[in-house]
Amino acid sequence: MNRYENTKKVGFLGIIGNLFLLIIKLAVAITSKSKALFADAINSAGDIFSSLMTYIGNKIASTPSDDDHNFGHGKAEYIFSMLISIAMIFVALKIFIDSIISIFNKKEIIFTYYLIIVCIITIITKIGLYIYCKKVYKKHNNILIKASMKDHRNDAILTIGTLISVILSHYGFYYADGIFGAIISIYIFTSGLTIFLESYKILMDVSLDNETKKSIINFILEHKDVLNIRDFYTVATGYKYIAILTIDVDGNLNTFTSHNIADKLEQEITKEYRKIYKVIIHVNPVLKAETITL
Repeated sequence: MNRYENTKKVGFLGIIGNLFLLIIKLAVAITSKSKALFADAINSAGDIFSSLMTYIGNKIASTPSDDDHNFGHGKAEYIFSMLISIAMIFVALKIFIDSIISIFNKKEIIFTYYLIIVCIITIITKIGLYIYCKKVYKKHNNILIKASMKDHRNDAILTIGTLISVILSHYGFYYADGIFGAIISIYIFTSGLTIFLESYKILMDVSLDNETKKSIINFILEHKDVLNIRDFYTVATGYKYIAILTIDVDGNLNTFTSHNIADKLEQEITKEYRKIYKVIIHVNPVLKAETITL
């Protein structure tokens, strides 16, 4: 199964899993008046939106290049991951405000064992989804999958917090419910902000990391016919990059030979480095090697 099919499956499973959790959380949160569980339910609603964005974003990103989008639609992954992050941030702020109010109001929770059961079901479901997303993310390095993976992981951890708050509230510590609701909101906010910043960097055409850049430079310089490298630039097309550079070659070589060197290098680089989508090499004939200028 390819990158886009796996991401599609991640989005679909996320929608189904979170819809199921939303229904049971809302039912129990309303009857028990638990702020923490209600916050958890709102988070599940946000998770459905996130999974839907993953599904749609992946569908657009998988569209082949065309006349209007010469390098494909890869940046759709980051546009939709940014939408997911913004939704997470707004949900986090709403939950935080409601939780703080709950702490001061000291509302009593109507304890039922259904609260415990819902929390346990949520933890098991989210850990399962997290493990699956992590496996797919390691294989494809897709930011949409990463957003889903982090969301599932946080949900599992935070529902454990909800479970603790429910138990504490049962023994008279009513403020614990509001406190854990606030903690949930902080985790959601932090995750949303992290994904937002990562998406923003790609959409603003941040260059390839220096480590990979240096590795590519060394790879090119190992070629016996390359005398020097100039003007090395990279542009993000989504999860991959276009590399643009100039190489100095012996000016005594004929045009066909010098361009053949560039063509072979372009093929070798895209084959060697998964992050590189396309390489554009300009050939500069010189009489002698010069100092590398980047």
